[in-house]
Amino acid sequence: MDGTTTVVVFDFDHTMIEDNSDTWVVEQMGLTPLFDQLRLVLFKENFCNLKSIDRMMEELHSRGKTIEEITECLRRVPMNPRVISAIRKAHSLPRCELRIISDANQFFIETILKQFGLFDCFTEIVTNPSIIEGGRLRIFPYHSSPHGCNLCPPNLCKVFCL
Repeated sequence: MDGTTTVVVFDFDHTMIEDNSDTWVVEQMGLTPLFDQLRLVLFKENFCNLKSIDRMMEELHSRGKTIEEITECLRRVPMNPRVISAIRKAHSLPRCELRIISDANQFFIETILKQFGLFDCFTEIVTNPSIIEGGRLRIFPYHSSPHGCNLCPPNLCKVFCL
């Protein structure tokens, strides 16, 4: 064997999980009408979806929803058992690194991975950072300035990250 490491890179939404983690939280917590309205406004202003998700987290906080309630919501996201099995199998292989590059966000991805016991399978997760500030989840863009790629949203270029 030559000692070469195999790197397997996953997307997250609609790949590892069977839904979009952003819209899952919005829908499950009853903000779909407001989210749809905000997306239309932001689309006209040429903003990315990430800004609307951060705004939805602000709205949840203003309605008294806690980080714990968001966490519980994320724990209900479906993941195909075959995906879980495949990730564990790949993680067990010698010289195989698993990574995620996703336009989701750190809090959502880490919460879901921990729910399924998969967090420690990944050597790197490249995604939009998040923090908890005053009891409110804040989500920020991975790239703070335009990256110049027309294939990706302005907040995270998967091509650049690869």
